[in-house]
Amino acid sequence: MADMNSLQSLGSVAASETVAAPVHVQKLDSLGRAYATGKRKDAVARVWMKPGTGKITVNNKDFAEYFARPVLQMVLRQPILAASRADQFDIHVTVAGGGLSGQAGAVRHGISRALTYYEPGLRGVLKKGGFLTRDSRTVERKKYGKAKARRSFQFSKR
Repeated sequence: MADMNSLQSLGSVAASETVAAPVHVQKLDSLGRAYATGKRKDAVARVWMKPGTGKITVNNKDFAEYFARPVLQMVLRQPILAASRADQFDIHVTVAGGGLSGQAGAVRHGISRALTYYEPGLRGVLKKGGFLTRDSRTVERKKYGKAKARRSFQFSKR
């Protein structure tokens, strides 16, 4: 019976240790930048963030020049405005793959993750806004015997 009691006490100690919430710490490189990767559809964005004046460059161009549509520029700014950190960080992004809309989504995801690496306290605000969740929707693959993923070939009765 002494063995059972010792096993029960071990189980209660192990259970209390796993209940603790994960602690998020600041993750910076040797130059004091936060680095994160964002993904959306086929686009992958690599984001570096450091304290600065609010300048955002995408593939060595100003973000307003790279993403000409105002909707895409708004998508990029969403996590920064939600965290109320406008004009506080310089952000350098390289993005590849997919189209402009997917690239904007990937950059938004990367900026959100980089913000949480730089300031772990912002995680709750960004998580509530849905900026940290990777949008997993991608193009459905083409099936054999079909013109596209679901579209059938034109049917001719005669």
